[in-house]
Amino acid sequence: MAKWVHNILKSRNDAEFEIVDIEDYELPLLDEPVPPSLHQYSKPHTKAWSEKIASLDAYIFVTPEYNHGTSAALKNAIDFLFHEWNDKAAGFVGYGSAGGVRAVESLRLVMGEIKVAEVRAQVMLSLSADFENYTTFKPRGQHDKAVHLMADEVIAWGGALKALREAAGK
Repeated sequence: MAKWVHNILKSRNDAEFEIVDIEDYELPLLDEPVPPSLHQYSKPHTKAWSEKIASLDAYIFVTPEYNHGTSAALKNAIDFLFHEWNDKAAGFVGYGSAGGVRAVESLRLVMGEIKVAEVRAQVMLSLSADFENYTTFKPRGQHDKAVHLMADEVIAWGGALKALREAAGK
């Protein structure tokens, strides 16, 4: 799904987009000895993850829905850091039986705690309508417009919050 979103957005010239796959960072279950809010990382995987997330102005999270929530892997990756997320913007693409809306709702609560401004527009992909036999991704055409609307908001908020980060010396 992330590749599908990226393919839609790479034609835009108002922002740069890249896929950041948490699998590439091989983050175990949170294993730092002190809380992320202290910003004292000791593990190489945390330092690499921190550097990547800190380098970005905004995020688009692509999440499945499991038991009314996001995936454990995504939640763990978010929980590894704190300061790197602050004063940035986020949009969401969810997928599941109810379009992933409950997974996105759970992420919205987390975003507030890590000081990320989440945008209202989101993309909701249904397992029954956007997947053939619940397995092969075949999104309906209307979702392209939804991806762009969500990206419009993420870009606007990401830009506005950049001034706040700069004023704070981040």
